[in-house]
This record gives sequence, structure tokens and C-alpha cells, in this order.
Amino acid sequence: MIHRETLREPLDTSAEIETPEHVRFRHQIAGPARRALAYLIDLVVRGVIVFAVGMLAAIGGIAVGPALRGASTGFVLLVLFAIEWGYYVFFETLWSGRTPGKRALSLRVVTDGGQPLRFGDSLLRNLLRAADLLPPFIEPLSFLGTYAVGLAVMGRDPRFRRLGDLVGGTLVIVEERHTVAGRFALRPAPRPAELASLPARLPLSGEELDAIELFLRRLDRLSPARANELAEMTAPVFARRMGVRYKDATRFLGVLHYRAHAHRGQEGAASGPKPRRKKEVSA
Repeated sequence: MIHRETLREPLDTSAEIETPEHVRFRHQIAGPARRALAYLIDLVVRGVIVFAVGMLAAIGGIAVGPALRGASTGFVLLVLFAIEWGYYVFFETLWSGRTPGKRALSLRVVTDGGQPLRFGDSLLRNLLRAADLLPPFIEPLSFLGTYAVGLAVMGRDPRFRRLGDLVGGTLVIVEERHTVAGRFALRPAPRPAELASLPARLPLSGEELDAIELFLRRLDRLSPARANELAEMTAPVFARRMGVRYKDATRFLGVLHYRAHAHRGQEGAASGPKPRRKKEVSA
């Protein structure tokens, strides 16, 4: 039995969100590096839009003559203002929390409760962007922000929220693309000594075997530290039940999975008598 007080905070940056219907979802929180890349992509998109509008205005100013040339300059400044303050609100509202940069990096802005972003939420979080981007770069790039304030706030928040997120009640998550994993294969293959140390008949239920297989199929998407952390939550329970010891919790679960799903003939050949005393699995 795993006591509640022995559970530690998970090593990964994920958060559990409970909807008003009391349905819980676990999302990976987007870190500063991924969000910075999305910001750079959006910066390029905004630059392209402003450049295209500027070129059209310049051509239009030449065509209508010097009398309206000042009007074209004013139009460009108006577009620049609209892009600076309306770009994020427009796309996050239209694309449900995504901008072109966030879409490219599989990011999405949601509310703290996991709800889709609304116009008011996006407007509030982006109004505070002016504070997050302080202080500005030195000349001639003073029109860009360093985001030092935003990064400092994100670094102190467990959900990497900047000022705009804290005020707007939002957070940025990573949208995972789920794929069907292939059959798990233990590498290197179990040694005869590992298999012989296990009972002839594993005292594991079908649900426990399914849980082990689900965990092993996720190994390629987990860091070694996170995989070991998850394995240590269940491996001691199974080891005590079977009267064996192990060195590597993840490897131990892999050996159990192999043993449970091995071919009947191979299983019979690898099975050994139930140990009278505790044996050590060299996994």
C-alpha cells in the first residue's frame, strides 16, 4: 500500500484542471522557451503584415500624388497600432486561444478552469502585455520589449504564467497529439536469472497488467527521472507481493510484462520454482 504522505510532487510540468462538470484533465504547461519561439513566429507574421501594408500605402501615395502622401503614412501608423494591440486578441478569439505562432508550436491559451478562451479573457491578458514586455531594448530596437518582467514573473509561477495570464485568469498549455503506441519490447531482453526469480504464476490482476503495459508504452515519451518516479509508485507493491527485490523499478516492470505476455512455451521454459526466500532481481 502506498501511503499518501509518501507521494511527492511530480517532476514534469503538468497541471490538472477540473471543469465545472467535475471532469479532470491533465495538461502539460508550456514553458518559457516554447512560448518564446511562438512569440518570434508571431513577430515575423506581424512584421510581414506591416511591411505588406506599408508597401501598398507607399504605392498608393505615389499614385495619388504628394497631397495625400501624409495620409498614407498615417494609415500605416494606424495599421501598426491595430496590429500591435489587436493581433493576439483577434487570433486568440478566432482560433480559440491560438495565434499562428502558438498553432505552429501546438500551444493553446485556456482559462484556469480549462475553458476555451473568450474575447474578454484574451483582451485582458493582452492588455497586460505592455507591462510584461518591459523594459524595452535600447535604440534602434526600442520598439521591441525584452520581456524581462514577464520572464521574471513566469519563473516564479508553477504554471509559467506571466502578468497577463495572472490577471486574465489564463494559462498556456501544450496540445499533445496522441498516437497509438506499438507493442512494447523490453531491451535488452530479460536474462534467465531475472525470469527464474519470479513466481511461476504472477500474482497480478488483469487491470494491473493493463496498467503496466500502458506505462511501458509511454516510456519513449517520458524522461528517465519521470519514468522512474512513476515506476517506483507501483514496483515496490508488486515486489513485496512476490517476495523479490529489484534494482531498477522500470526494468522490473518490463520483466513482469515480458513474463506475463511471453509465449506459453517460452514461459514454461523460463519459469522456475517459487523462491523460499527473497531473491534479488538484477534488473
